[in-house]
Order: sequence, then structure tokens, then C-alpha cells
Amino acid sequence: MAVAKKKEGAESGAETPSLWERMERPAPAPRTSLTLERIAAAAVEIADEEGGAAVTMRRLATKLGVAPMAAYRHVDGKDDLWALMLDRVSRELTVPDDATDWREVLRSYALQTRELMLAHPWMAVMPTPVIMLTPSRMAVAERQLAALAVCGLDADSVMAAFRTITSYVHGAAQAEIAIREYQERHGWTSGDETRRALAPQMVYLMSTGRYPTYDQYALSAARKDDRAWEFAFGLDCVLDGIAQRLGI
Repeated sequence: MAVAKKKEGAESGAETPSLWERMERPAPAPRTSLTLERIAAAAVEIADEEGGAAVTMRRLATKLGVAPMAAYRHVDGKDDLWALMLDRVSRELTVPDDATDWREVLRSYALQTRELMLAHPWMAVMPTPVIMLTPSRMAVAERQLAALAVCGLDADSVMAAFRTITSYVHGAAQAEIAIREYQERHGWTSGDETRRALAPQMVYLMSTGRYPTYDQYALSAARKDDRAWEFAFGLDCVLDGIAQRLGI
């Protein structure tokens, strides 16, 4: 959780409750309708429509119809906004309570996380330390760690396996988002259109004879644009490796 911060200029030295404590504990009747939930929802809408860089305190205040300082009374700045946004969208990640097999649990979360990141591409540029430190993200991590822990593994192996899968998921999704955004910037609407645009470079490189394996892929691959299949295949390779290594 976020470290509690001391109020500036407070003579008593009392600590300000953390963002999540303030969000979860019962609050007195508000003087305005502005809440952390409203702030999170508005920030996610801005990021989805205009990109993560568009989420500023001024832009947020405009969308909410309040003065910029009103938002600062609820959040300390961009890091709090990022955390609120991540927490809100991460509530969409769920696995049935009766799912107990570690592979089923982790695979389901992985596939859902890819879809979540594609739906909210600003997640690909989120500060890594913030990603886990929200109640919703911690709940997702806890569910996966618990599924691994019941396999009788030591604590270090549990965390290493979990982080390995998480790294694959985020890395693969980030790469997919980057490719998609690159295509959009150039106005390419399909894989074939992208390949036609890059053909002069590819033809020259292949003509050098230095990349025979890649040339064979270019000529014979049948799933060049099937990102979902490619992601799932890679994920299963990672899961197979963990299962083999840990004997689970």
C-alpha cells in the first residue's frame, strides 16, 4: 500500500491516511459530489479517449466541472491518478471461486490481462511500482499466489513463477500495443497493408541471404496476424516450463 504522508505544516505531526484507506473507510458527508470514484472514472475515460498523456489535473478538473484545486484535495498528483485508474479497470479481472488448478487460474488471469491492456492501452506505459500497489491489483496477485502456494512450493518459487508469467503477459501485451499504435500512426489498417508498406526494406534484407530462417517464416507462416493465438501459444510455453521446472 502507499506510504502514509504527513500533512505539510501540521504542528501535531499527524499522518494523512493513505489513498486506499481514505477510499475504503466510511467518510463523513461530503461537502461536494467529488469523490475518488468519480475522479477514477473520469481519468479512465480521458485516457481511453485521448491517451494516458492527456490525464492531467487541469484536464481532469475540466471534465469533472470543478476547479483544479478541488481535485488536489482528493489526490496528491499524477501517481495517485495512475493508481486510481489501474485499480478501477483491474476490477474487471475475475476468476471463478471454484477454480483451484494453478494453471487454470494463472492462464485465465493472463488472457484477461492482455484483453484489458488492449482495451486500455495507456496501461502499457504505467509506472511499474504502481501496478501492483492497489487493492484490486493486490487481490489479483493474491489469487494467483495462493493457487501456486497450495502446490507445496517454497515462498521464493511461488513469487518467481508468478512474476515470470506476469512479465511475459505485460511484455507481450506492450509489444502488441506498440505495433498497433505504429500501424495507426502510419494509417495501415491490416497486416497485409503493413507488409506492403515495409516491402522495400524487407526485400532488400532478404536478398542479402543473411536471414534464411526469417525468410522461410515470411514465405510459409500462416498466423502472422493472429496475435491472440501467438500470445496464448507463448503463454502455454511459459506455463509448461514452470510446470516442468517445479514438478507441479
